[in-house]
Amino acid sequence: MAETQPTGDTVEQEAIDQEQVVDPWSVSGGADGRIDYNKLLEQFGCSKLTEDLVERVERLTGRPAHPFLKRGIFFAHRDLHEILDCYEKGIPFYLYTGRGPSSEALHLGHLVPFMFTKYLQDAFNVPLVIQLTDDEKSLWRGLDIDEARRLSRENAKDIIACGFDASKTFIFSDFEFVGGAFYRNIIRIQRCVTMNQVRGIFGFTQEDNIGKIAFPAVQAAPSFPDCFPHMFGQRKDVRCLIPCAIDQDPYFRMTRDVAPRIGHQKPALIESKFFPALQGESGKMSASDTNSAIFVNDTPSQIKDKINKYAFSGGGATVEEHRARGANLAVDVPWKYLNFFIEDDAKLATIGEEYGSGRMLTGEIKKELITVLTDLVSRHQRARAQVTEDVVDAFMAVRPMPCI
Repeated sequence: MAETQPTGDTVEQEAIDQEQVVDPWSVSGGADGRIDYNKLLEQFGCSKLTEDLVERVERLTGRPAHPFLKRGIFFAHRDLHEILDCYEKGIPFYLYTGRGPSSEALHLGHLVPFMFTKYLQDAFNVPLVIQLTDDEKSLWRGLDIDEARRLSRENAKDIIACGFDASKTFIFSDFEFVGGAFYRNIIRIQRCVTMNQVRGIFGFTQEDNIGKIAFPAVQAAPSFPDCFPHMFGQRKDVRCLIPCAIDQDPYFRMTRDVAPRIGHQKPALIESKFFPALQGESGKMSASDTNSAIFVNDTPSQIKDKINKYAFSGGGATVEEHRARGANLAVDVPWKYLNFFIEDDAKLATIGEEYGSGRMLTGEIKKELITVLTDLVSRHQRARAQVTEDVVDAFMAVRPMPCI
């Protein structure tokens, strides 16, 4: 074990009394550095995703639940039961998720919602729209517009590499697609939301540029099917299910409030916990800090180096202490990452037992994680290499798509 490796005990000793902050642009834990997800459920007014709902997904689709469902990684929802009612009755719905392109490649935290969305598309055999909010990154990050557009296409390649059904998937850049029916819905939404409401929901101040204040309607609009006449025509009766991390919930609380006022159905949501930074669960990974995350374009040596140097350990400070007390799985990053990416439940349970008891050392669990992530990233890179510019154009083309 590295002598400078921080431990769970160190974090608890150095914790500063503070309230957790979770919004679409920043995430930080409370006094112990962790996110209190039960508190978030209460604060946001979401429902907990119960075992009954997970079992119903399995029963209706005839497929095993995704590990993200079984392990509580996607843990909250709004009206998921209504979407399942629709599916059971043969009433159509579609999926909507998105990505704000701020880096050349996705990191693993970005990949998680797309992996889960692919499962949902395959399991329910439904259409999908993916929004690339390049406009948002220009407004919040100050990215040059042309650079934001370029990153949209690069990120689209990583998204396509996840294996989505090209005949049922439309990927769009806001800079390229906003207009027509989409823009008309944006204006309808904006007319329903006051300055006081948007400040209360998103915390905007007098110093924020006016683009930020107007943007939430842009992220809300894809929840409504008539934004995509090439897919749904003028229909308003097609429900929308949004897989996303729970920090995006404020956007869709606003959307759900507005929907019935403009003649639309409320979108449903299924929401995930956060994928922690290598340094621990005090917040989200940063695309601007390459040492906080594993990126899908990292080499095997970079993956190994990052995990060995930066992955926060819940193990003991010494081998003797670790053998005696075992690892604190609640704060251990290698253990948390394995929960996302090992599919074999029995193998995961064995690792948890061995490491939690102290029989498995920190170096051993890190070695296991390096193997898992190197394989995952290598497979992704091979898939991405097959995504040509023509393939991107096909996914982003406004073409007749008889999905419903």
